[in-house]
Amino acid sequence: MGWSKRVKLSVSFAAILFFLPFHHETSALASEQVIPMGHSIGIQMELSGVFVTNDVLLNGDNWLRAGDAVEQIDDAVISNLKDFESVMATATSKQNVLKVKRHDSTLEISADQEAVKRLLPFLKDRTEGTGTLTYVDPKKGTYGALGHQIVDSSLKSPPTFRHGAIYLSEIEQIKKSTPGTPGYKISTIIADEDYLGTIQTNGIYGIFGIWNDAYKKVLAKPLDIMQPSELQTGDAEIFTTVKGTDVETFSIRITQIEDEQFHFVLTDPELLKTTGGILQGMSGSPVIQEGKFVGAVTHMFVDEPTKGAGLFLVTMRSGEKNK
Repeated sequence: MGWSKRVKLSVSFAAILFFLPFHHETSALASEQVIPMGHSIGIQMELSGVFVTNDVLLNGDNWLRAGDAVEQIDDAVISNLKDFESVMATATSKQNVLKVKRHDSTLEISADQEAVKRLLPFLKDRTEGTGTLTYVDPKKGTYGALGHQIVDSSLKSPPTFRHGAIYLSEIEQIKKSTPGTPGYKISTIIADEDYLGTIQTNGIYGIFGIWNDAYKKVLAKPLDIMQPSELQTGDAEIFTTVKGTDVETFSIRITQIEDEQFHFVLTDPELLKTTGGILQGMSGSPVIQEGKFVGAVTHMFVDEPTKGAGLFLVTMRSGEKNK
């Protein structure tokens, strides 16, 4: 992907704190098995262009809005930040015309060169964050993670992207959750040359893509996929990472079962001592009951961080099948 090594990631994508609509999906075949993961991952996506991250006044009444895409400066096509920097470094005219895409419209905005140069801190051509790897399908060579769609926190929308990849990350520090204030992981991508997989789809049930066979060393034993009708209230467990790169097992209790989702409460004293509750970046953690793969942690209750909700794996995997 060409990005620098040891990328530090401290905040996950915006969608983790909000409930998404769930839809009933067909059940998995009883014979299907996938591998539960629980590894902390860094997510990097090369965007489909150069996007504005904040509302910025160029001059007069000419504003660029967060989410605008800068497609062209004068006659030069802008595909990434390097293009933008190169054009502005060699520009000789005191005035530039920007071609900007806003929603479904294309605008042309004239501005002086210095105002255009000042745009640079408010532009981005990639997005990144943290999450948890949910499963690997060893037969198909695919993976799923997060259990919800990536929504870029500055663009306020699911980003369009050219390329994307997930990487194994190492957790260096935990900021605890407290009622009203979600905690988060501070983690670092170990080596961006060794990606775990490529991102093919960013959908409402998670991110999905092709697994890198070079990472067979992180794979565990496949488990049967639990049907939603099999889930019972009571004890269960999650696989997740809160220290280094080690996946650990922690106890939870299933408290409520609905058609498309389930609710739970964290009960493991060691996990609660370390995290204070569910963290941003924990989304995607596998949920297991009676040796079967139930689904993935997807959301937390901000005012009660020990409580969360999960998505059934049979529903999550439909996002992979429909890519």
